[in-house]
Amino acid sequence: MKFIRNSAVLVVLFFLLDILRYFILPDVSSLEGTNPEKTAFMEYRQKAWKNAGWADRRVSYEWVPLQKISGNLLKAVLIAEDDKFWQHDGFDYEAMERAFEKNLKERKITMGGSTISQQLAKNLWLSPSKNPIRKLKEAILTWRIEQALSKKRILEIYLNVAEWGDGIFGIEAAARHYYGTSAAGLTAVQASRLAAVLPNPIRWSPTGGTRYVRNRSAIIYRVMVRRGIVLPGYREMTGREPDAVSVDTLKRGVPEFLIDQALWPERKAP
Repeated sequence: MKFIRNSAVLVVLFFLLDILRYFILPDVSSLEGTNPEKTAFMEYRQKAWKNAGWADRRVSYEWVPLQKISGNLLKAVLIAEDDKFWQHDGFDYEAMERAFEKNLKERKITMGGSTISQQLAKNLWLSPSKNPIRKLKEAILTWRIEQALSKKRILEIYLNVAEWGDGIFGIEAAARHYYGTSAAGLTAVQASRLAAVLPNPIRWSPTGGTRYVRNRSAIIYRVMVRRGIVLPGYREMTGREPDAVSVDTLKRGVPEFLIDQALWPERKAP
């Protein structure tokens, strides 16, 4: 009995130390002036390839400074992934509450409430696992990221290490792979489609024809138009383009908060 109790104490101590070490390691502040050469997600992808017998495969990764990334892409990603990025301290509690309620209702995890800062912590140092221990580590690292780095630097690193396809890391590699252009040359439509697949870039492709990608990218684009980020062309204004279709016909597979944003002027009108 004593042996079992002591073993249990040791296990608990091990897990506590494993979590608490993230208050010290890794050196988050070094990212202020140094670009990451490799991330945990890159290593995870390479390990998966090796296990599948594709040891020769290499990740596609090319760093590009924030000022050389299309403004269309910046806005599309913020709209889709973290609309309160510039205001929050690393955690969007309203988004977390929405995700909790939706997942509870559907009795499975179908929606996340992670901010860009949280996603960056996960991508850089953790794994895709959704277990509570990993989430605790992510929370600690997110807090440290927000303390050590500026918002612009957080966004710059995120856009350069986010995965946009199997082994395609960073917006420069993604822009060239899918559209044959640089990150600076992405159009609003291309940006909305790239932003649409971020929740699961292995399952969805920006150039694919799945209903989810069409719907989500159309909503993101609609929000960009509503906010004046994108000026609609003549055909869109006269309703002859798919992007001008009513948002109500595009809801399938799209988070409710994005639909709310797209319809905001209509719902708030007196």
